Amino acid sequence: EISTDDPETAFCTLANREELNPEEDSIHHCLYQFTRNETLTETNKLLCDVCTQRHCGPKSNIGGKYVYTNAKKQMLISLAPPILTLHLKRFQQAGFNLQKVNRHIKFPEVIDLAPFCTAKCKNVAEGNTKVLYSLYGVVEHSGTMRSGHYTAYVKMRAMNNHLSDLVLQGQSQASETEPVKGQWFHISDTHVQPVSVYKVLSSQAYLLFYERVL
Repeated sequence: EISTDDPETAFCTLANREELNPEEDSIHHCLYQFTRNETLTETNKLLCDVCTQRHCGPKSNIGGKYVYTNAKKQMLISLAPPILTLHLKRFQQAGFNLQKVNRHIKFPEVIDLAPFCTAKCKNVAEGNTKVLYSLYGVVEHSGTMRSGHYTAYVKMRAMNNHLSDLVLQGQSQASETEPVKGQWFHISDTHVQPVSVYKVLSSQAYLLFYERVL
């Protein structure tokens, strides 16, 4: 999608991301790095149709003449989803082999996506500077790249009427800033047992599931 926004506001976010100062090995740091502003230069320059026509004429593409220019790139959220699924990359290249990444990544019960949303996020009410999500599920993998076991943490909670409004109508009047109340359970095959939120937040998350509350 080509953006025709004012260059001065094209890279603005719903909330000030520069005040984040995210802690390393945290989901906030991962999102901050993923949505950082990048400069495209040298072999990464952007093909500019306008510049090409301006310098070479409208039929220049026939002769294979193109003009490339320096550019800025940033990936931001333009439509906040009702359900947010975050998939952590838990492998890295080690020579010719893939190696599992086992370090713990910190994640919160409630996360604010506003610093990672475009200033004109389509389904955020005008004036809102928060886009809040509450954690309700975690998938964890134990083992290696060759073998292992998946388990899950799931929160049993009351129905989220605001989430239903988002799914069915694309809008919500929610005002919660606290986690959705409920009981956490650890599920491993046929074994299910209640656990504390501390146990959940200490897990080595592979997939994170959040539901929008604001």
